[in-house]
Amino acid sequence: MSLTLGIILIVVALLAGVALGFFIARQYMMKYLKDNPPINEDMLRMMMMQMGQKPSQKKINQMMSQMNKASNEQGKKPKKAKK
Repeated sequence: MSLTLGIILIVVALLAGVALGFFIARQYMMKYLKDNPPINEDMLRMMMMQMGQKPSQKKINQMMSQMNKASNEQGKKPKKAKK
């Protein structure tokens, strides 16, 4: 009986550790990406120049705001409608 209980407790502790580790890693990555966005204005300017466009500051600001808006919408969870 005690051996079975020990095995069950080990399995439960392992599953709890995996779940907790997943959520901690997820929160860490979300915070990291929020603090260090993958694309900044300089990178955007270089990409536009490589595509043959002459980037104005207004275009860059518009593109950055669109990218930020898209990432904010993606990060939010849709709310369920109440009936």
